[in-house]
Amino acid sequence: MANVAIIGTGFIGRAWAISFARAGHAVRLWDEAAAAPAAAIAYIAEVLPTLAENDLLNGAAPEIVLARITAAATLEAALEGVSYVQENAPERLDVKIPLFARLDALAPADAVLASSTSAILPSAFTEALPGRHRCLVVHPINPPYLIPAAEVVPAPWTSPETVERARAFLVAAGQAPIVMKRELDGFVMNRMQGALLEEAFRLVADGYATVEDVDVGIREGLALRWSFMGPFETIDLNAPGGVRDYVERYQGIYEKLHPAFTRRVDWAGPVLEGIERDRRAAVPADGLVDRQKWRDRRLMALSAHKRRAARDIGE
Repeated sequence: MANVAIIGTGFIGRAWAISFARAGHAVRLWDEAAAAPAAAIAYIAEVLPTLAENDLLNGAAPEIVLARITAAATLEAALEGVSYVQENAPERLDVKIPLFARLDALAPADAVLASSTSAILPSAFTEALPGRHRCLVVHPINPPYLIPAAEVVPAPWTSPETVERARAFLVAAGQAPIVMKRELDGFVMNRMQGALLEEAFRLVADGYATVEDVDVGIREGLALRWSFMGPFETIDLNAPGGVRDYVERYQGIYEKLHPAFTRRVDWAGPVLEGIERDRRAAVPADGLVDRQKWRDRRLMALSAHKRRAARDIGE
């Protein structure tokens, strides 16, 4: 198993730590805030028993997984002898550029340097590095220990070997990599999620549906299929003759809708007042943390179900 460094131990960093330790790796945590790694380990200790109850620790006991995670006092100690580094610093170039310079200078020459950034192109903070060929983005869908998809985004100079090593490492850790051929603003997931959110805001702003109606449409409709099929497989199975038959039947409908999709509604405009009012009526502000815990328990149950269904029914 590999030595892995987690740089930055907030929400994303501690979630990655669970994923990699569950896979059997020795995980070292480091953060600019000296107390952060210990806080992350305490959080992880609380989560692991629930994951074990849902059979989401690959058969390992929580204490065994927890023992694989340690705090490093210095960045040098965190990086010593590692083969993979996952950086989770704030989404700011003035932070990532100097941090990646330090990672490139201190990490073993053959270590993969991956960033969890969700919005910054890898070329923006790796161009000047001597080891830029080993740098890329590996952006998770949080939390990665429950949602396996992760975007692998190369910079123009990232070597194919680095991309393949990152992909293979993720697969071995139980993740589901989305390997992009080249970098693009928004990557894959935020572009698809953004398209859906744009329409959701339009439908509410223009008075066609309520916030809850839109949520029902996804929660009790599209997401049921999307939880185990992607959009292309969905349409391939939704016409007797497959994807070509679907396109021949239905492309005209979406072609007529497309002009309306290009008009933006300001998310922070008047529509936000109504959306926030409806959401706070459903979940008061002081109940958000409990609801987030509920979300994660539901994700655990869904993840466990998907594993059982894949085993019993097939992928």
